[in-house]
Amino acid sequence: MAKRSLEQRLEEGTVIAGEGYLFELERRGYLQAGSFVPEVALENPEALKQTYRDFMNAGSDVVLAFTYNAHREKMRIIGKEDVLEPLNRQAIRLAKEVAKEHPTEEALVAGNISNTNIFDPEDPATGEKVRAMFAEMIGWCKEEGVDYVNGETFYYHEEAVIALEEIQRQGLPAVITLGLMGENILRDGYTVEESCRLLSEKGALVVGMNCFRGPDTMQPYLEKIRAEVDGYVAGLPVPYRTTEEHPTFFNLPDAGCSCHLPTETTFPTSLDPLYHNRYELAAWAKEAKDAGINYIGLCCGGSPAMLREVAEAAGEEAVNSKYSPDMEKHFLFGKDDTLSTHNVNYRGKA
Repeated sequence: MAKRSLEQRLEEGTVIAGEGYLFELERRGYLQAGSFVPEVALENPEALKQTYRDFMNAGSDVVLAFTYNAHREKMRIIGKEDVLEPLNRQAIRLAKEVAKEHPTEEALVAGNISNTNIFDPEDPATGEKVRAMFAEMIGWCKEEGVDYVNGETFYYHEEAVIALEEIQRQGLPAVITLGLMGENILRDGYTVEESCRLLSEKGALVVGMNCFRGPDTMQPYLEKIRAEVDGYVAGLPVPYRTTEEHPTFFNLPDAGCSCHLPTETTFPTSLDPLYHNRYELAAWAKEAKDAGINYIGLCCGGSPAMLREVAEAAGEEAVNSKYSPDMEKHFLFGKDDTLSTHNVNYRGKA
């Protein structure tokens, strides 16, 4: 089957986007929490390829090159600016290798840029630094032949605009998603729906939200965006039980925790008890699709099993859907006639 573009896939139905490599690779033991820099592309490329593969086989239509935080400022902080370009190019090349493995249609490959953490709307010089950082990363994306660029987790509208402009400068389609913090407004005063409308009008193929918020505290804003935007809308929450009182995962409390945490909050390494289960995430995915969200996925904390449930709830079949849960033959909870009745009858006491 000929490889369809992102826009063609969006025209024909829902696109599933697997993200969340940052937490997943930390969980697998190949990335340091805190600095959160994707050195894995150079240090453990096979681990990164397997993670790409696992998310693709779980239903992702795109292999997102893992270059989140692989920008000049972050690399400067850890003293590794010298590997900036090799890291970016390697992450894309590994993504392209895995994308070709898809058994029915080659997956899309997306380049990735993200919040820089240096942008300050009161200091124009920071905007120019951000622009230069994005320009070099997107230039490498163009040279390596990505299908589009995903600009993500922007909590300043104006930084997102710079990202979009630099993506367009290279003639590539753009997906731009915003990270909304606990104030429920972007840090330069824009509402997310206003920002997304402006970004869409400026030419972004897809606009929306990712990260920071779980389904319960992201969905109301996705619906506001959908009402304001004529084009395609993305929703990629984190899989944690955020609440109106604690709308992001940065300050989620764990009432059941009985030990001393090394950080002030459960973020980022003590969030484990605060996950949504996969069926709650599936219910959200169906709600999002019904609300007209076109580009659906999960962000930090999402696992391949969670993403597969999301994809199936959105009406898509994953490569690994054959491994989706089926309790029919389980020794305690199955209903197969050949199961031992003394075990089946015992399940209420197990």
